[in-house]
Amino acid sequence: MPWTPDLTLSDKPRYLAIADMIAADVKSGRLAAGDRLPPQRTLAKRLEMDFTTVARGYAEARKRGLIDSRVGQGTFVLGAPKTAALRASARLSADLTMNLPPEPTEPELIELMRGGLAQVGRDLVGRLRYQGFGGSPADKDAASAWLGRRALVPSQDRLFVTPGAHAALLGILGILAKPGDVVLCEAVTYPGVRAIAAQLGIRLVGLAMDADGVTPAALDDACERLEPKALYLNPTLQNPTTLTVSEERRAALADVARLHELPIVEDDAYGFIPIRKISPFAAIAPDLTWHVAGLAKCIGAGLRAAYVVAPSAKASWPFVAALRAANVMASPLTVALATAWIEDGTADAILRFIRAETAARQKLATEILPAGSFAADPLSFNLWIPLPAPWNRSSFVGHLRDTGIGVVASDAFAAGGPPSEAVRVCIGGPSTRDEIRRALEFIGHALAEPPELASSYI
Repeated sequence: MPWTPDLTLSDKPRYLAIADMIAADVKSGRLAAGDRLPPQRTLAKRLEMDFTTVARGYAEARKRGLIDSRVGQGTFVLGAPKTAALRASARLSADLTMNLPPEPTEPELIELMRGGLAQVGRDLVGRLRYQGFGGSPADKDAASAWLGRRALVPSQDRLFVTPGAHAALLGILGILAKPGDVVLCEAVTYPGVRAIAAQLGIRLVGLAMDADGVTPAALDDACERLEPKALYLNPTLQNPTTLTVSEERRAALADVARLHELPIVEDDAYGFIPIRKISPFAAIAPDLTWHVAGLAKCIGAGLRAAYVVAPSAKASWPFVAALRAANVMASPLTVALATAWIEDGTADAILRFIRAETAARQKLATEILPAGSFAADPLSFNLWIPLPAPWNRSSFVGHLRDTGIGVVASDAFAAGGPPSEAVRVCIGGPSTRDEIRRALEFIGHALAEPPELASSYI
Protein backbone atom coordinates (compact mmCIF):
# COMPACT_ATOMS: atom_id res chain seq x y z
CA MET A 1 0.00 0.00 0.00
CA PRO A 2 1.45 3.44 -0.90
CA TRP A 3 2.77 5.38 2.10
CA THR A 4 0.31 7.95 3.38
CA PRO A 5 0.96 9.74 6.69
CA ASP A 6 -1.86 10.43 9.12
CA LEU A 7 -1.28 14.12 9.86
CA THR A 8 -4.20 14.27 12.30
CA LEU A 9 -1.88 12.74 14.91
CA SER A 10 0.23 15.93 15.07
CA ASP A 11 -0.57 19.52 15.99
CA LYS A 12 2.61 20.85 14.37
CA PRO A 13 2.68 22.68 11.03
CA ARG A 14 1.88 20.15 8.37
CA TYR A 15 5.30 20.22 6.67
CA LEU A 16 6.94 19.35 10.01
CA ALA A 17 4.31 16.69 10.63
CA ILE A 18 5.26 15.02 7.34
CA ALA A 19 8.93 14.87 8.35
CA ASP A 20 7.97 13.63 11.85
CA MET A 21 5.82 10.85 10.35
CA ILE A 22 8.65 9.71 8.10
CA ALA A 23 10.93 9.54 11.16
CA ALA A 24 8.32 7.65 13.20
CA ASP A 25 7.62 5.14 10.43
CA VAL A 26 11.35 4.51 9.90
CA LYS A 27 11.71 3.86 13.62
CA SER A 28 8.68 1.53 13.74
CA GLY A 29 9.73 -0.38 10.65
CA ARG A 30 6.79 0.68 8.54
CA LEU A 31 9.34 2.36 6.26
CA ALA A 32 12.55 0.50 5.49
CA ALA A 33 15.83 1.50 3.85
CA GLY A 34 15.35 1.79 0.11
CA ASP A 35 11.57 2.25 0.21
CA ARG A 36 10.38 4.73 -2.36
CA LEU A 37 8.14 7.52 -1.11
CA PRO A 38 5.27 8.86 -3.19
CA PRO A 39 6.11 11.70 -5.59
CA GLN A 40 5.47 15.05 -3.96
CA ARG A 41 2.59 16.00 -6.27
CA THR A 42 0.96 12.59 -5.78
CA LEU A 43 1.17 12.88 -1.99
CA ALA A 44 -0.12 16.47 -2.09
CA LYS A 45 -3.17 15.32 -4.04
CA ARG A 46 -3.72 12.36 -1.71
CA LEU A 47 -3.54 14.57 1.40
CA GLU A 48 -5.53 17.35 -0.25
CA MET A 49 -2.91 20.00 0.42
CA ASP A 50 -0.77 22.25 -1.74
CA PHE A 51 2.41 20.98 -3.36
CA THR A 52 4.64 23.52 -1.54
CA THR A 53 3.75 22.09 1.88
CA VAL A 54 4.70 18.57 0.84
CA ALA A 55 7.91 19.84 -0.78
CA ARG A 56 8.85 21.58 2.49
CA GLY A 57 8.11 18.39 4.41
CA TYR A 58 10.41 16.33 2.19
CA ALA A 59 13.10 19.02 2.44
CA GLU A 60 12.88 18.87 6.24
CA ALA A 61 13.20 15.09 6.13
CA ARG A 62 16.28 15.41 3.93
CA LYS A 63 17.83 17.83 6.44
CA ARG A 64 17.36 15.20 9.14
CA GLY A 65 19.09 12.57 7.04
CA LEU A 66 15.90 10.52 6.66
CA ILE A 67 15.48 10.47 2.89
CA ASP A 68 17.45 10.93 -0.33
CA SER A 69 16.04 12.48 -3.50
CA ARG A 70 17.59 11.33 -6.77
CA VAL A 71 16.91 13.29 -9.92
CA GLY A 72 14.82 11.23 -12.36
CA GLN A 73 14.42 8.34 -9.90
CA GLY A 74 12.40 9.59 -6.97
CA THR A 75 12.69 9.92 -3.18
CA PHE A 76 13.98 7.00 -1.12
CA VAL A 77 14.24 6.19 2.58
CA LEU A 78 17.74 6.00 4.02
CA GLY A 79 18.51 3.16 6.40
CA ALA A 80 20.86 2.37 9.26
CA PRO A 81 23.73 2.57 9.80
CA LYS A 82 24.08 5.39 7.25
CA THR A 83 20.97 7.17 8.49
CA ALA A 84 22.12 6.95 12.10
CA ALA A 85 25.56 8.25 11.22
CA LEU A 86 24.15 11.15 9.22
CA ARG A 87 21.68 12.05 11.98
CA ALA A 88 24.54 12.09 14.47
CA SER A 89 26.52 14.29 12.10
CA ALA A 90 23.58 16.67 11.76
CA ARG A 91 23.87 17.32 15.50
CA LEU A 92 27.59 18.00 15.24
CA SER A 93 29.25 21.13 16.50
CA ALA A 94 32.95 20.90 15.70
CA ASP A 95 35.17 23.95 15.24
CA LEU A 96 38.02 22.63 13.09
CA THR A 97 39.29 26.07 12.09
CA MET A 98 42.15 26.62 14.57
CA ASN A 99 45.45 24.76 14.22
CA LEU A 100 46.05 23.83 17.84
CA PRO A 101 47.68 20.88 19.59
CA PRO A 102 45.35 18.40 21.29
CA GLU A 103 44.69 19.43 24.88
CA PRO A 104 46.05 17.23 27.69
CA THR A 105 43.46 14.96 29.31
CA GLU A 106 45.56 12.54 31.36
CA PRO A 107 45.08 13.20 35.11
CA GLU A 108 48.74 12.49 35.89
CA LEU A 109 49.92 14.96 33.29
CA ILE A 110 47.50 17.65 34.42
CA GLU A 111 48.68 17.17 37.99
CA LEU A 112 52.27 17.54 36.81
CA MET A 113 51.33 20.79 35.05
CA ARG A 114 49.71 22.09 38.24
CA GLY A 115 52.94 21.40 40.11
CA GLY A 116 54.78 23.88 37.87
CA LEU A 117 52.05 26.44 38.43
CA ALA A 118 52.42 26.04 42.20
CA GLN A 119 56.17 26.51 41.90
CA VAL A 120 55.71 29.77 39.99
CA GLY A 121 53.27 30.98 42.63
CA ARG A 122 55.92 30.81 45.35
CA ASP A 123 57.34 34.11 44.07
CA LEU A 124 54.11 35.60 42.82
CA VAL A 125 54.77 39.15 44.04
CA GLY A 126 58.23 39.27 42.48
CA ARG A 127 56.87 38.15 39.15
CA LEU A 128 54.36 40.98 39.11
CA ARG A 129 57.22 43.49 38.80
CA TYR A 130 58.81 44.83 35.63
CA GLN A 131 61.59 42.58 34.38
CA GLY A 132 64.49 43.18 32.06
CA PHE A 133 63.73 42.61 28.36
CA GLY A 134 64.63 39.29 26.76
CA GLY A 135 64.39 37.04 29.80
CA SER A 136 66.33 36.47 32.99
CA PRO A 137 69.49 34.31 32.95
CA ALA A 138 67.43 31.39 34.29
CA ASP A 139 64.82 31.86 31.55
CA LYS A 140 67.53 32.03 28.88
CA ASP A 141 69.13 28.88 30.29
CA ALA A 142 65.81 27.08 29.96
CA ALA A 143 65.40 28.47 26.43
CA SER A 144 68.87 27.21 25.53
CA ALA A 145 68.07 23.76 26.89
CA TRP A 146 64.83 23.69 24.88
CA LEU A 147 66.46 24.92 21.67
CA GLY A 148 69.20 22.35 22.14
CA ARG A 149 66.64 19.75 21.07
CA ARG A 150 66.80 21.45 17.65
CA ALA A 151 70.62 21.42 17.62
CA LEU A 152 70.74 25.16 18.34
CA VAL A 153 73.29 26.51 20.83
CA PRO A 154 73.14 30.31 20.47
CA SER A 155 75.05 32.66 22.72
CA GLN A 156 72.84 34.47 25.20
CA ASP A 157 73.40 37.82 23.51
CA ARG A 158 71.60 36.39 20.43
CA LEU A 159 68.79 34.71 22.40
CA PHE A 160 65.61 36.47 23.53
CA VAL A 161 62.45 35.42 25.35
CA THR A 162 59.53 37.23 23.70
CA PRO A 163 55.75 37.48 24.27
CA GLY A 164 54.78 34.99 21.57
CA ALA A 165 55.67 34.26 17.96
CA HIS A 166 53.34 36.92 16.51
CA ALA A 167 54.99 39.68 18.51
CA ALA A 168 58.41 38.37 17.48
CA LEU A 169 57.50 38.19 13.78
CA LEU A 170 55.99 41.67 13.90
CA GLY A 171 59.21 43.01 15.41
CA ILE A 172 61.53 41.16 13.02
CA LEU A 173 59.66 42.04 9.82
CA GLY A 174 59.25 45.60 11.05
CA ILE A 175 63.01 46.12 11.22
CA LEU A 176 63.82 44.24 8.01
CA ALA A 177 61.29 45.90 5.70
CA LYS A 178 59.64 49.29 5.31
CA PRO A 179 56.14 49.94 3.93
CA GLY A 180 56.09 49.01 0.25
CA ASP A 181 59.06 46.65 0.49
CA VAL A 182 58.80 43.04 -0.69
CA VAL A 183 59.04 40.04 1.63
CA LEU A 184 58.97 36.58 0.05
CA CYS A 185 57.12 33.55 1.38
CA GLU A 186 55.54 30.28 0.28
CA ALA A 187 52.75 30.61 -2.30
CA VAL A 188 50.52 28.89 0.27
CA THR A 189 51.47 30.34 3.63
CA TYR A 190 50.49 30.95 7.24
CA PRO A 191 47.61 33.49 7.53
CA GLY A 192 49.27 35.16 10.51
CA VAL A 193 52.19 36.41 8.43
CA ARG A 194 49.75 37.76 5.86
CA ALA A 195 48.06 39.79 8.60
CA ILE A 196 51.40 41.04 9.93
CA ALA A 197 52.55 42.08 6.45
CA ALA A 198 49.29 43.95 5.89
CA GLN A 199 49.68 45.71 9.24
CA LEU A 200 53.21 46.83 8.32
CA GLY A 201 52.34 47.79 4.74
CA ILE A 202 54.73 45.15 3.40
CA ARG A 203 54.15 43.53 0.01
CA LEU A 204 54.10 39.77 0.62
CA VAL A 205 54.96 37.78 -2.52
CA GLY A 206 54.39 34.03 -2.66
CA LEU A 207 56.91 31.77 -4.40
CA ALA A 208 56.23 28.69 -6.50
CA MET A 209 56.31 25.43 -4.55
CA ASP A 210 56.69 21.76 -5.31
CA ALA A 211 56.30 18.73 -3.06
CA ASP A 212 59.38 19.88 -1.11
CA GLY A 213 58.38 23.48 -0.59
CA VAL A 214 59.65 26.69 -2.21
CA THR A 215 61.85 25.95 -5.21
CA PRO A 216 65.38 27.42 -5.33
CA ALA A 217 64.75 28.61 -8.89
CA ALA A 218 61.68 30.58 -7.82
CA LEU A 219 63.62 32.15 -4.95
CA ASP A 220 66.55 33.10 -7.18
CA ASP A 221 64.27 34.61 -9.82
CA ALA A 222 62.35 36.66 -7.23
CA CYS A 223 65.59 37.95 -5.72
CA GLU A 224 66.75 39.10 -9.15
CA ARG A 225 63.47 40.82 -10.03
CA LEU A 226 62.03 42.15 -6.79
CA GLU A 227 64.91 43.08 -4.47
CA PRO A 228 63.18 41.50 -1.46
CA LYS A 229 64.12 42.36 2.10
CA ALA A 230 63.53 38.91 3.64
CA LEU A 231 62.28 35.38 3.05
CA TYR A 232 59.66 34.08 5.48
CA LEU A 233 59.36 30.29 5.79
CA ASN A 234 57.37 27.88 7.96
CA PRO A 235 59.49 24.86 6.96
CA THR A 236 58.43 22.11 9.37
CA LEU A 237 54.86 20.73 9.23
CA GLN A 238 54.00 23.82 7.23
CA ASN A 239 50.65 25.41 7.93
CA PRO A 240 48.49 24.57 6.00
CA THR A 241 50.05 22.04 3.59
CA THR A 242 51.72 19.98 6.40
CA LEU A 243 54.87 19.48 4.30
CA THR A 244 58.33 19.48 5.87
CA VAL A 245 61.16 20.87 3.76
CA SER A 246 63.99 18.34 3.38
CA GLU A 247 67.50 18.99 4.60
CA GLU A 248 68.73 19.09 0.99
CA ARG A 249 66.15 21.69 -0.04
CA ARG A 250 66.92 23.79 3.04
CA ALA A 251 70.60 23.81 2.11
CA ALA A 252 69.77 24.79 -1.47
CA LEU A 253 67.49 27.64 -0.38
CA ALA A 254 70.12 28.83 2.11
CA ASP A 255 72.69 28.92 -0.71
CA VAL A 256 70.41 31.14 -2.82
CA ALA A 257 69.67 33.39 0.15
CA ARG A 258 73.39 33.72 0.88
CA LEU A 259 74.11 34.60 -2.76
CA HIS A 260 71.65 37.49 -2.50
CA GLU A 261 72.43 38.36 1.13
CA LEU A 262 68.77 37.78 1.93
CA PRO A 263 67.70 37.40 5.59
CA ILE A 264 65.62 34.30 6.38
CA VAL A 265 62.80 34.49 8.92
CA GLU A 266 62.23 30.93 10.13
CA ASP A 267 58.88 30.39 11.85
CA ASP A 268 59.61 27.09 13.63
CA ALA A 269 56.19 26.79 15.29
CA TYR A 270 56.01 23.02 14.78
CA GLY A 271 59.72 22.23 14.81
CA PHE A 272 59.61 20.34 18.10
CA ILE A 273 56.74 18.05 17.07
CA PRO A 274 58.49 15.59 14.70
CA ILE A 275 60.56 12.90 16.36
CA ARG A 276 62.99 12.75 13.43
CA LYS A 277 64.72 16.10 13.46
CA ILE A 278 65.77 18.07 10.40
CA SER A 279 68.24 20.88 10.93
CA PRO A 280 66.59 24.30 11.14
CA PHE A 281 67.74 27.10 8.86
CA ALA A 282 69.25 28.70 11.96
CA ALA A 283 71.72 25.80 12.10
CA ILE A 284 72.35 25.73 8.32
CA ALA A 285 72.73 29.49 7.84
CA PRO A 286 72.96 31.04 11.34
CA ASP A 287 74.34 34.35 10.05
CA LEU A 288 71.25 34.90 7.84
CA THR A 289 68.45 33.47 9.94
CA TRP A 290 66.02 34.90 12.45
CA HIS A 291 64.72 31.80 14.22
CA VAL A 292 61.35 32.02 16.02
CA ALA A 293 60.50 29.04 18.25
CA GLY A 294 57.03 29.61 19.67
CA LEU A 295 55.67 27.45 22.48
CA ALA A 296 52.00 27.69 21.40
CA LYS A 297 52.02 24.62 19.14
CA CYS A 298 54.33 22.33 21.09
CA ILE A 299 52.98 23.03 24.61
CA GLY A 300 49.80 25.13 24.47
CA ALA A 301 48.38 28.17 22.69
CA GLY A 302 47.75 29.99 25.96
CA LEU A 303 51.46 29.90 26.81
CA ARG A 304 52.27 33.13 24.96
CA ALA A 305 56.04 32.93 24.79
CA ALA A 306 58.56 32.39 22.03
CA TYR A 307 62.33 32.04 21.88
CA VAL A 308 64.05 34.13 19.22
CA VAL A 309 67.57 33.56 17.97
CA ALA A 310 69.01 36.56 16.10
CA PRO A 311 71.65 36.14 13.38
CA SER A 312 74.04 38.29 15.42
CA ALA A 313 74.12 40.42 18.54
CA LYS A 314 74.36 43.57 16.42
CA ALA A 315 71.32 42.59 14.33
CA SER A 316 69.30 42.17 17.52
CA TRP A 317 69.67 45.77 18.70
CA PRO A 318 66.85 47.29 16.59
CA PHE A 319 64.75 44.19 17.25
CA VAL A 320 65.04 44.69 21.01
CA ALA A 321 64.08 48.35 20.64
CA ALA A 322 61.05 47.46 18.51
CA LEU A 323 59.74 44.84 20.93
CA ARG A 324 60.35 47.03 23.96
CA ALA A 325 58.31 49.80 22.35
CA ALA A 326 55.44 47.47 21.48
CA ASN A 327 55.38 45.01 24.38
CA VAL A 328 57.75 46.26 27.14
CA MET A 329 58.48 42.63 28.09
CA ALA A 330 57.14 39.12 27.99
CA SER A 331 54.83 38.30 30.90
CA PRO A 332 57.10 37.18 33.78
CA LEU A 333 54.38 34.80 35.03
CA THR A 334 54.04 33.09 31.66
CA VAL A 335 57.78 32.85 31.09
CA ALA A 336 58.38 31.52 34.61
CA LEU A 337 55.83 28.75 33.98
CA ALA A 338 57.52 27.82 30.71
CA THR A 339 60.89 27.74 32.46
CA ALA A 340 59.54 25.59 35.30
CA TRP A 341 57.97 23.10 32.90
CA ILE A 342 61.16 22.83 30.84
CA GLU A 343 63.33 22.38 33.94
CA ASP A 344 61.16 19.72 35.62
CA GLY A 345 60.36 17.71 32.46
CA THR A 346 56.68 18.69 32.24
CA ALA A 347 57.21 20.31 28.82
CA ASP A 348 58.60 17.02 27.48
CA ALA A 349 55.66 15.12 28.98
CA ILE A 350 53.20 17.51 27.29
CA LEU A 351 55.07 17.11 24.01
CA ARG A 352 54.87 13.31 24.26
CA PHE A 353 51.13 13.51 24.87
CA ILE A 354 50.63 15.85 21.91
CA ARG A 355 52.54 13.50 19.61
CA ALA A 356 50.66 10.40 20.74
CA GLU A 357 47.21 12.00 20.54
CA THR A 358 47.94 13.64 17.20
CA ALA A 359 49.12 10.32 15.76
CA ALA A 360 45.88 8.68 16.95
CA ARG A 361 43.77 11.40 15.30
CA GLN A 362 45.73 11.19 12.07
CA LYS A 363 45.13 7.43 12.11
CA LEU A 364 41.39 8.14 12.34
CA ALA A 365 41.65 10.40 9.30
CA THR A 366 43.45 7.68 7.34
CA GLU A 367 40.80 5.12 8.27
CA ILE A 368 37.77 7.36 7.61
CA LEU A 369 38.56 9.61 4.64
CA PRO A 370 38.87 8.31 1.08
CA ALA A 371 42.39 7.15 0.27
CA GLY A 372 44.47 9.87 -1.35
CA SER A 373 41.90 12.58 -0.61
CA PHE A 374 44.09 14.69 1.69
CA ALA A 375 47.65 15.68 2.53
CA ALA A 376 48.93 15.31 6.09
CA ASP A 377 51.86 14.26 8.22
CA PRO A 378 51.37 11.59 10.91
CA LEU A 379 52.12 14.33 13.46
CA SER A 380 50.46 17.38 11.89
CA PHE A 381 47.51 19.04 13.61
CA ASN A 382 45.63 19.53 10.36
CA LEU A 383 44.68 18.00 7.03
CA TRP A 384 44.97 19.82 3.71
CA ILE A 385 42.16 18.65 1.45
CA PRO A 386 42.19 19.43 -2.29
CA LEU A 387 38.53 19.26 -3.27
CA PRO A 388 37.28 16.90 -5.98
CA ALA A 389 35.18 18.42 -8.77
CA PRO A 390 32.48 19.61 -8.84
CA TRP A 391 33.01 20.80 -5.26
CA ASN A 392 34.52 24.26 -4.82
CA ARG A 393 35.88 25.68 -1.59
CA SER A 394 32.94 28.03 -1.00
CA SER A 395 30.26 25.38 -1.39
CA PHE A 396 32.22 22.83 0.66
CA VAL A 397 32.87 25.23 3.56
CA GLY A 398 29.22 26.28 3.48
CA HIS A 399 28.02 22.67 3.40
CA LEU A 400 30.05 21.81 6.50
CA ARG A 401 29.11 25.03 8.27
CA ASP A 402 25.42 24.20 7.85
CA THR A 403 26.11 21.01 9.81
CA GLY A 404 28.06 22.80 12.55
CA ILE A 405 31.56 21.91 11.28
CA GLY A 406 33.99 24.78 10.79
CA VAL A 407 36.90 24.50 8.34
CA VAL A 408 39.00 27.14 6.53
CA ALA A 409 39.01 27.76 2.78
CA SER A 410 42.31 28.10 0.91
CA ASP A 411 41.75 31.84 0.41
CA ALA A 412 43.18 32.48 3.89
CA PHE A 413 46.54 31.00 2.87
CA ALA A 414 47.03 32.23 -0.71
CA ALA A 415 50.02 34.53 -1.18
CA GLY A 416 50.76 33.80 -4.83
CA GLY A 417 48.15 33.44 -7.56
CA PRO A 418 44.49 32.50 -7.20
CA PRO A 419 43.52 30.21 -4.30
CA SER A 420 43.26 26.52 -5.07
CA GLU A 421 40.05 24.59 -4.47
CA ALA A 422 41.11 23.26 -1.08
CA VAL A 423 40.34 23.52 2.63
CA ARG A 424 42.25 23.12 5.88
CA VAL A 425 40.71 20.83 8.48
CA CYS A 426 42.22 21.01 11.98
CA ILE A 427 42.02 17.93 14.21
CA GLY A 428 43.61 19.22 17.42
CA GLY A 429 42.43 21.68 20.04
CA PRO A 430 39.69 21.04 22.60
CA SER A 431 37.64 18.70 20.39
CA THR A 432 37.61 15.13 21.68
CA ARG A 433 38.73 12.20 19.59
CA ASP A 434 35.12 11.07 19.24
CA GLU A 435 34.04 14.52 18.04
CA ILE A 436 36.86 14.49 15.51
CA ARG A 437 35.82 11.04 14.32
CA ARG A 438 32.21 12.06 13.79
CA ALA A 439 33.22 15.23 11.94
CA LEU A 440 35.60 13.27 9.70
CA GLU A 441 32.84 10.77 8.92
CA PHE A 442 30.64 13.58 7.67
CA ILE A 443 33.52 15.16 5.72
CA GLY A 444 34.35 11.79 4.17
CA HIS A 445 30.75 11.36 3.11
CA ALA A 446 30.73 14.82 1.53
CA LEU A 447 33.95 14.13 -0.39
CA ALA A 448 32.47 10.93 -1.80
CA GLU A 449 29.29 12.60 -3.10
CA PRO A 450 28.60 15.46 -5.54
CA PRO A 451 27.41 18.70 -3.88
CA GLU A 452 23.77 18.34 -4.90
CA LEU A 453 23.51 14.88 -3.30
CA ALA A 454 25.67 15.59 -0.23
CA SER A 455 23.67 18.71 0.58
CA SER A 456 20.50 16.65 0.89
CA TYR A 457 21.86 15.14 4.11
CA ILE A 458 22.26 18.41 6.00
